[in-house]
Amino acid sequence: MSVPRPNILYVMTDDHTERELGCYGNRIISTPNMDRLAAEGTRFENSFCTNALCAPSRATVLTGAYSHVHGIYGNSEEADAVETLDPEIPTFPELLRQAGYQTGLVGKYHIRQAPRGFDYWCTHPGQGEYFDPVFIEMGTEIQKQGYATDITTDLALDYLERRNRDQPFCLVYQFKAPHRPFTPAPRHAELYSDIQIPKPASYDDDYATRRIAAQAEDMRFEISLADDYDDLPADLDPEEHRDWIYQRYTVDRYRAITGVDENLGRVLDYLDAADLSEDTLVIYTSDHGYFLGEHGWYDKRFMYEPSLRIPLLARYPRRGKAGHVARELVANIDFAATILDSAGIDAPATVQGRSLCPLLEGRSPDDWRQSTYYAYYENSWALHGRGDEAMAEPYRYFTPHRIGPHRGVRTNRYKLIDYYGEGEYWEFFDLWEDPEELHNLYGNAEYAAQITALKEDLGNRRREYGDLT
Repeated sequence: MSVPRPNILYVMTDDHTERELGCYGNRIISTPNMDRLAAEGTRFENSFCTNALCAPSRATVLTGAYSHVHGIYGNSEEADAVETLDPEIPTFPELLRQAGYQTGLVGKYHIRQAPRGFDYWCTHPGQGEYFDPVFIEMGTEIQKQGYATDITTDLALDYLERRNRDQPFCLVYQFKAPHRPFTPAPRHAELYSDIQIPKPASYDDDYATRRIAAQAEDMRFEISLADDYDDLPADLDPEEHRDWIYQRYTVDRYRAITGVDENLGRVLDYLDAADLSEDTLVIYTSDHGYFLGEHGWYDKRFMYEPSLRIPLLARYPRRGKAGHVARELVANIDFAATILDSAGIDAPATVQGRSLCPLLEGRSPDDWRQSTYYAYYENSWALHGRGDEAMAEPYRYFTPHRIGPHRGVRTNRYKLIDYYGEGEYWEFFDLWEDPEELHNLYGNAEYAAQITALKEDLGNRRREYGDLT
């Protein structure tokens, strides 16, 4: 008896970190529905993004390709932005649709061009709003009343209820939360109020061995987030001021994530009630990680672990292994390949990732990758096609955080980062000895062999993926 083609439910949050899920070890936040996916499927221990920004990451998920292939390098949303999702690069919804799937998209999209490959879509314009948000439904602007996380789930459930029962479905179900301004639903406004969130070990990082980190003043949360809170007390000393903002923004994120988890539960319960769970591949992830006070920062972009790592849970009862923890190195270029493989569709040559289906089954291929490649491009004039115009007026194009382009490789133990926009400036970390990435060991003679090997690996990965600009 042949196995039916699975339905696909792809769930993605914005800026969520693995450190904010119970199944990854957080003992404060309540995420029972995310934890349920981990218990009934696979939790990936080493899952990474390839470019820690919203639009590039989302384009990578859709295409299975790096930014230099799909065309989205950064989050540029100016009227004259030159970045577009290359129409010649197929997306997994397009390929599923061609193969007989019905396809839907609800929630956050954050790519400037209209969605393609979907029978139905209803998305936030740009970042969207948390309360009474505007949506664009199949090209028409509409306004919904309520809280965005709840509304996105209402749209998802409505799509599932209206689906054609004679076709498998793929629903891309994406939340705005917990993106800044970290706004919870009113019902969660006081949740976790009696809890102190522990500070990360690198909270008071002095950046002693890392020049670029020392220059990233705009990422310091006590500076950039101070204007977000009208109730910030005025009589605090600098340390109290900093700690107040840290507690407030992290607890608000926890509250917003609790809202996501509740709504995810609504959809999982629907799958159960409709007898769809057995034949549905559910993938839960985020577009990238986020700094929650690590190194004194908020936001993302850097190739450091808090920004690089993403949660990844996958459940497919017909092929998966319940309660499995996969420790292989995986990346978001793998998601399209996984979805297509599960549906029995050959991935096109433009897909640069590999299917995770063997890992869901508890099998680890002998030739699985031993390193992941990261490439961040924002604030790189040549790659954005602006050349001399940008050099004459650079701050017009700078993002608020002004982090220069960099690339690197990460193995199970080591990480090498090339800040190629800064001349010959490199960072190297031994993650087993220094998991907080406080000590740049580039140039340390004891690690000469490892640094040489990673430089060679970086060159190999760039050639493998064709990122040679």
